[in-house]
Amino acid sequence: MIKALPAIFFISLFIPQVLFGEPPALAPEFELQDTRQDVIKLKTYRDKRPVLLFFWASWSPMCQKELRILNDRYAGLVEDGVEVLAINVGERPESVIDFIRAYYLSYRVLLDKDASVAGSFDAVSFPTYALIDQAGYIIAKDDYFPFAVYNELISTTKGH
Repeated sequence: MIKALPAIFFISLFIPQVLFGEPPALAPEFELQDTRQDVIKLKTYRDKRPVLLFFWASWSPMCQKELRILNDRYAGLVEDGVEVLAINVGERPESVIDFIRAYYLSYRVLLDKDASVAGSFDAVSFPTYALIDQAGYIIAKDDYFPFAVYNELISTTKGH
């Protein structure tokens, strides 16, 4: 039994992470230009409002679909007090601007020309959503809209 104690202790350190997932990680800071050449800094939103990042590329059919869905939800997201930042990964600014016009996108689009920000968020496929709470922690990351976590965040933020 005494020989088993170190193994039990070691395993007990990792069981909570396996059962309950990793603890939230602080979102990596970044600054990117938007399509109007304004510099946007993630830290601007910390302690003010949640942020929904959406990493995308115009060549992806799934991104095209999610961009339309996100555009339809945009007014509700703003009403909920969420900042939406769609981050195009690795495409020429002129192409991105033409795409935005063609799709009538309402939200701000940032340009991650060298994919460094996508890399810092481990966004290895597109689309990727990352939901960041007011304190700056990534509370959800997936290739689809994180409804359950989003609804919980908004109910907590609004005090319901």
